[in-house]
Amino acid sequence: MGPRSGRGTRILRKQPGRGTISSRERAWVRLSAEIRSCRKCPLGSLRTHAVVYRGSLSPRVVFVGEAPGAEEDRVGLPFVGRSGRELDRAVAQLGLSNAEFGVLNVLKCRPPGNRFDRTAARTCRPYLDRQLALLRPEIVVTLGARALGVLDPSAPPMLRAAGHPRLDRTPAHFPLIHPAAALRSRKMRDRWEIDLRSLARWLSESAT
Repeated sequence: MGPRSGRGTRILRKQPGRGTISSRERAWVRLSAEIRSCRKCPLGSLRTHAVVYRGSLSPRVVFVGEAPGAEEDRVGLPFVGRSGRELDRAVAQLGLSNAEFGVLNVLKCRPPGNRFDRTAARTCRPYLDRQLALLRPEIVVTLGARALGVLDPSAPPMLRAAGHPRLDRTPAHFPLIHPAAALRSRKMRDRWEIDLRSLARWLSESAT
C-alpha cells in the first residue's frame, strides 16, 4: 500500500507510467481537507478527528452510516469499532473486494453521547452529497434509520424498508439496519443476516 494523505485517503501522486492524477482525484483531496478543517457547527470544536472516509475511490458500493463513535473519533476513520468489524464481515460475505466498496457517515464528527444531531446533519449534508458525486457508486447502502432518513426521507420506516432496493433513487439505494443493532439482539441479528442475503442476491443480479 502506498503512502497516505491524512487518514483513510491515499496520496494521489503521479506515478511512473500512470500520468497525472485526474481532476476528480484532486477534487477529492480538496474536499477531504475541507471536511477535516470544518468548524461550521459546534461538533467541530468537540471532536478529536473529523471522520471522512475509508475505502476505494472508485467503489461499486458505498455504505453510509449515521455518525462516528468513540473509536472512529479517536482514529479518524469510519466504522472501525465493533460495528465496523461486523460491517467488514458483512462486506466479505457479500463478496466485495477492497476495490469495490467504501464507507462513510452522514455526520463527520462524533456527537456528544453518540446522539444523532439533526442540525449538524443539515450542515454536513453538502459534504455527503459532494462525496457521493465524486465517488460515483452504483449503489448506496444506508445503515440505520437516521442515514436512511437523511438520504431518502420518503422511505418507509426502517424495518419495512430494510432488505429492499429503492430503485427510485439515483444511484439506487439499499437500506439495511445498522450493524450495531445486529450486535444487540438475536432478533436483529437474524434480520441483519436475512437482509444481507437479499443484498447479495441483488448485487449479483445487478452485475449481470
